[in-house]
Amino acid sequence: MIPKYRKQFNQEFSQEKYDQVKAILKQKSGLEPAFRISESPMFLTKEFKSKLLDASDSIIDQIRSLPKETLQRAVPDNCRVPDDTDQPHFFTIDFGICRNENGDIEPQLIELQAFPSLYAFQEIFEDTFCDVYPFLSEIRNEMPHEQFRNYIKELIIGEEKSEHVILLEIYPEKQKTVIDFLLTEKLLGIKTVCLTRIKKEGRKLFYENDGKLTEIKRIYNRVIFDELDRIPDLKTEFDFREEVDITWVTHPNWFFKISKFLLPFLKHQFVPKSYFLHEFPDGENLEDFVLKPLFSFAGSGVNLHPTKEITDAIEDQQNYILQRKVTYEPVFEDINGSFSKAEIRLLYIWREQDERPILLQNLGRMTKADMVNVDFNKKDAIWIGSSNAFFAEE
Repeated sequence: MIPKYRKQFNQEFSQEKYDQVKAILKQKSGLEPAFRISESPMFLTKEFKSKLLDASDSIIDQIRSLPKETLQRAVPDNCRVPDDTDQPHFFTIDFGICRNENGDIEPQLIELQAFPSLYAFQEIFEDTFCDVYPFLSEIRNEMPHEQFRNYIKELIIGEEKSEHVILLEIYPEKQKTVIDFLLTEKLLGIKTVCLTRIKKEGRKLFYENDGKLTEIKRIYNRVIFDELDRIPDLKTEFDFREEVDITWVTHPNWFFKISKFLLPFLKHQFVPKSYFLHEFPDGENLEDFVLKPLFSFAGSGVNLHPTKEITDAIEDQQNYILQRKVTYEPVFEDINGSFSKAEIRLLYIWREQDERPILLQNLGRMTKADMVNVDFNKKDAIWIGSSNAFFAEE
């Protein structure tokens, strides 16, 4: 979308430089990424960025105006965690990069979450692209690295000592996002702890820190709570639904409240029309919509081609939405002259004292398949996988 930077990047690109990017990420984290790294960043115009921010600001306004009772409806009773907060600590929003009927490139909302994404990884990823391709430094994120770190540290650690703060996950070493956990540890000086290793005494939680049982006072939560029931023979001393003396960052209830559940409530030029399945009007054409379960992660359960037979067979229709299809536009040219499609995720933090969230970073995902998921691509495809967007005045 920005010919100047796309041309220069493609001219400078080599397999050696791609290997160098991956080697630097491994050196900085101590681990190879468990997900595919795209060979290329995404180059987007400041005009496109203004469209992203306009849509995001409108969505944030609409969320803030919703009654608390409406948001509470999104939380399943069996997943409700005590001591809810007035707002989430994290807010992420995904847009597809699409072309409208007038031929203009525009964002279209795909989904939104109040759940931490790869914040630490994306900051290092951007640095790495700039290390290997120095010309990118002129269009990098304007926020200095130290300011980024201070924001994250204030949000996650707060007033506590770092030894009383943990990153919580279930079997973290098996997660594809483990590289982000390691980079977060380096950024903040905290430990990643598996839920199965948490000790509970009364209302207090503990973990073993260098051989010493240490009290946990703040939890940077990376556990997808509703997925715990799917893990066979899971044994833990601590249940999320118990009253305990800790502060959640972010509170687990927000995973449900800021989710696909909200899509039918939102209206904007860049927000595709959505309906709860049980409220889908007769006047709409089912073929124009994508079927999505409310409570799923990483695209699981999404049906791009729903039929009436499929939708009629669903018993809990209130837990599904139909979202109008959007057409991703292949605009990112690779070195062979073929093009990739992409999504961009805006990574916000939402401090407790702030009325609005603060945009820190972005995350790109590139594909040449129908779904933005590397598993659906051909094995020899390039310009696919995790990426980062750079914006320029063109």
